[in-house]
Amino acid sequence: MSEAIQTAFAAGLLEVAPPPAGLKAWNATSPGRRYDVYRNNVSAGLTNALAARFPAAERIVGAEFFRALAWAFICLHPPRSPLLLAYGDDFPDFAAGFEPAREIAYLPDVMRLEAARTRAYHAADAPSLDPKVLAKIEPDRLGGLALIPHPALSVVSSAHPVATVWAMNTGERPLAAIRDWHGEDALVVRPDMTVEVVPLPPGGGIFFRLLAQGRTLEEAVSAATAPDGTFDLSENLAILLRAGAFTAVRENQDDEDRNHV
Repeated sequence: MSEAIQTAFAAGLLEVAPPPAGLKAWNATSPGRRYDVYRNNVSAGLTNALAARFPAAERIVGAEFFRALAWAFICLHPPRSPLLLAYGDDFPDFAAGFEPAREIAYLPDVMRLEAARTRAYHAADAPSLDPKVLAKIEPDRLGGLALIPHPALSVVSSAHPVATVWAMNTGERPLAAIRDWHGEDALVVRPDMTVEVVPLPPGGGIFFRLLAQGRTLEEAVSAATAPDGTFDLSENLAILLRAGAFTAVRENQDDEDRNHV
């Protein structure tokens, strides 16, 4: 098959069109019907792959709407790799600009949470930080510590109750009216074999995100406390250790340099 026919063959899979010129069937019959079957299989396969990765989103909008959303995305963003593990990373951003879904303002953030869960599932394994390591560090040195994030760690922040909505649409929590509609931060981790979504208390999103970026404990606490002063360090540290969000500690290089002066 020539390169031109291959290009036309691939392009035609994402639109209703006759088979590319020059295409032939092995048994010399018309290839049109076989091509349509193949095109339908591609459409169903990619749509099912997205549905498997974004089950909460599908439940929120319904299967028919989700298929239409997925197909619109597939046509503009076909996979670039035969491995579909990461396919759909930009699906949430696409959904944010999809006019028919504009009224469901929380949908893209729910999808971002689902995408983070998939990435966590396929992330590298690593041992979690042993709480005894922190316990052995002198209190006056804690502020200068930086933590090494677990490869599966990510934080999803939203102006909507994203963790609650996700939980209600995956069976983690029963469906119910959300009377206190407010933004939520969610920690996504996989310390062992199971991916966990941990709703964070006030300031937790800032705290974990800065730590994951390599900022010191003191810097992360200061930034997390600044917005409204409700940040609880003990509560967030308990989540950090319980969730296995980090793997090791290192001292701030500036502090180490000063210690050697």
